[in-house]
Amino acid sequence: MSDFFISVLCLVATVLIYLLNKRLYRHWHRLLLMPLVMTPMVLVALLLLTHISWQNYIGESHWLLWLLGPATLAFAVPVYENRAIIRRHWLSLSAGVVTATLVAVCSSVWLARLLTLPEAIQRSLAVRSITTPFALAAAKQIGGQPDLVALFVVITGVFGMATGDLLFIRLAVKQGMAKGAGFGAASHGAGTARAYEIGQEEGVVASLVMMLSGVVTVIFAPAISHIMWAAL
Repeated sequence: MSDFFISVLCLVATVLIYLLNKRLYRHWHRLLLMPLVMTPMVLVALLLLTHISWQNYIGESHWLLWLLGPATLAFAVPVYENRAIIRRHWLSLSAGVVTATLVAVCSSVWLARLLTLPEAIQRSLAVRSITTPFALAAAKQIGGQPDLVALFVVITGVFGMATGDLLFIRLAVKQGMAKGAGFGAASHGAGTARAYEIGQEEGVVASLVMMLSGVVTVIFAPAISHIMWAAL
């Protein structure tokens, strides 16, 4: 069997497993059944059982990674349709985006340093709180490893989506816009999907904050790299 045929089969299997997983999650909202959790676990087990290499798997499946860019931009549609919300709260949203970006980057790097993790991991963790297309673009500028960046982004998104509601309850956060901003800033695409489940306003704010956080991080990635690692 040729490598190309194996890659195509892997692409088809990935899409089918995701679709089945999504249907399961609609019926049973359980953490382990979340598509971002179960689908990768099933795929890893499948690759191990069939002894298919990563190179063969990603050969044609890389198109799915490419689609993350258009999928992220698609969040701009509901943002545009609800631009009145943005005009009304532009100052608080702008301040929140800048604060969230600084806190996410600084806390990730400083905690990694406290645990004496390798510099490559520190640089990869720095962009974990923005969605994958932006994170990969920013990682190139600061020296992060793409594979680690993608892993940390997924873990951050799943954790934020799973624990966000509990944290809002514990912190007595009741305003919809605040919840949306929290999900968008801390857990990007996964959090934004959860925000839309809560309500339209929450989802719109989460989409906006997610995209703005990504743009701000990419633009200022060189400066972040210079400041955070100047002393190393």
